[in-house]
Amino acid sequence: MVATRRSEASEELAQALGVPEAIARLLMGRGLNTAEAAGAFLSPEMGQLHDPYKMLGMEAAVTRLRRALEQQEPVLIYGDYDVDGTVATVLLKTALERAAAALGLQADVRYHIPHRVREGYGMQDARMEAAAAEGVRLVVSVDTGIRAFAAAAEARRQGLDLIVTDHHLPEVLEGQAPVPEAVAVLNPNQPGCSYPYKDLCGAAVAFKLAQALLESSAADASRRGRVREKMLPSFLKLVAIATIADAVPLTGENRAIAALGLLELRQPAQPGLRALMELAAIDTGRPISAMEVGFRLAPRINAAGRMDIASDVVEMFLTRDGAVARRLAEKLHRLNDERRATEAEALRSIEAYIASQPDAGASSCYVLDDAPFREAEAALPEGQRTAAAGAWRRGVIGILAARVVDRTARPALVITHEDGQAYGSGRSVSGFHLLDALTAVDGREGDRLFTRFGGHAHAVGFSLPSERVGELRERMLQYAAQRLDGAAPEQGLLCDGEVCLGDLTGEFCAALERMGPFGQGNEEPVLLSRGVRLAAEPRVIKERHLRLLVEDEGCGARFGGVAWSRKNDWADLALRQGWKRGDGVDLAYRLRRNYHPVYAGWEMEIVEIWRAGAKP
Repeated sequence: MVATRRSEASEELAQALGVPEAIARLLMGRGLNTAEAAGAFLSPEMGQLHDPYKMLGMEAAVTRLRRALEQQEPVLIYGDYDVDGTVATVLLKTALERAAAALGLQADVRYHIPHRVREGYGMQDARMEAAAAEGVRLVVSVDTGIRAFAAAAEARRQGLDLIVTDHHLPEVLEGQAPVPEAVAVLNPNQPGCSYPYKDLCGAAVAFKLAQALLESSAADASRRGRVREKMLPSFLKLVAIATIADAVPLTGENRAIAALGLLELRQPAQPGLRALMELAAIDTGRPISAMEVGFRLAPRINAAGRMDIASDVVEMFLTRDGAVARRLAEKLHRLNDERRATEAEALRSIEAYIASQPDAGASSCYVLDDAPFREAEAALPEGQRTAAAGAWRRGVIGILAARVVDRTARPALVITHEDGQAYGSGRSVSGFHLLDALTAVDGREGDRLFTRFGGHAHAVGFSLPSERVGELRERMLQYAAQRLDGAAPEQGLLCDGEVCLGDLTGEFCAALERMGPFGQGNEEPVLLSRGVRLAAEPRVIKERHLRLLVEDEGCGARFGGVAWSRKNDWADLALRQGWKRGDGVDLAYRLRRNYHPVYAGWEMEIVEIWRAGAKP
């Protein structure tokens, strides 16, 4: 199925924008039907970032932070252990110190990143008490706190002021205030907030506070201009990393943040960021894609919280000592390798388990926990036991849930156990709101299933007593069966536009690149070309993938491509169908720029191949 086709409107839009007509069609397929809207989309700029004071609570938050700086009160930033939380901590600490310097003062800014296993997700009462004992008078949360009612109450008992900055959805409970009591709560999703864009990540909310604080601390209009022109853009590299890593939609303000931040990433000033990018093989001499950040940089940052101590990330970003930065970056790199090995071992067990279930294909939702695997491991002779094959590490259960969703197209919760508590992480599919699901199955006051839970539509985290996992499974399966009606989500391929190979000019590819960065909400376009011919015999790569050269006989244009996938054995398919030079095929593909020294240039990443005319 093709989303858009050539029309008079697409011709007019192409002329107005000065882009190929096929690009205009792709823009219209994203709802960008006017030259003004499409032009703004193709040219992200700082002016597309909204005024931070449109966010409810911003004025009160800035006023209290200014007072803390002016009176030189110790301030504690309470972060989280993932990319979003650690990056937000670095960003806000840096902003507070720079704002203090602009006022001729020195800030006392501390931070706390919770340990994933020892403390778990969210703000803890004990840390509020400890902060007060250390002389802290103001706590600022980043990427957490919107449901921290108990911690907020403990802060009040300890005489601490609290500012909450978060982006997660508030908890809606009858008879309860919508947000914790605090000096200010900054969250575009809280009731009564008219901020025009709701999908910011936690670091972006912290950035809005940093922007307002830095501008308020500037002595005059000239210095405020410098903050906007120099300082804020430099912060966007970190906000872009968090925005991409947190998988929020790359639309609206997020798109501008990601696009501008990726440009800034080509000049990584911090020695820690520079070292980590080198280890991740990200070349700053060419454009950096969201995919490189999401699949190379973000996992290394996340590895600290998953496998060890996330505060190492903050130290790596903040240190000015090149040797220390390199050492910490190398540690994150090693931890990521360990994370991948741990994940692979657990995933093999999960896949084998799913395949062994007689009703595996009919399940509306997967609720998988490691208890059976622990028991099986414990039953083995001591010399045959391997820790990785039994308990699943809490740091990787979110990744495991995502992998299950990728392979089954079903919502999935993955759970591990520790000291009588079950800790879980979930991922979902389009059209199934996972946080709503957990809210629905939680139960009523006095008989709540979860000890705690939170998240959003596509990802959640939770804990509950181990003995109640069976209840959770039963309730989730029933809830999901009702919402998904027992059927798998539609997996039909939707192509964004049909083009001839002759349309794939340098001008077209340059305009396509301007449509990035690509991600959730702004997916990479899938193009369709019909009736092309194989200009050479398919060449097998690494046993299951293919390299192809195709030709449009009408115009003589040729284009190379690669068919690869974890799910498809393309080499086997080509053998069974007898593909050979001269065969006519229809192709669905994405266009990617290849920087390989041999295959440099634009090429197809093939999604589907059919015999010419086999599909309507």
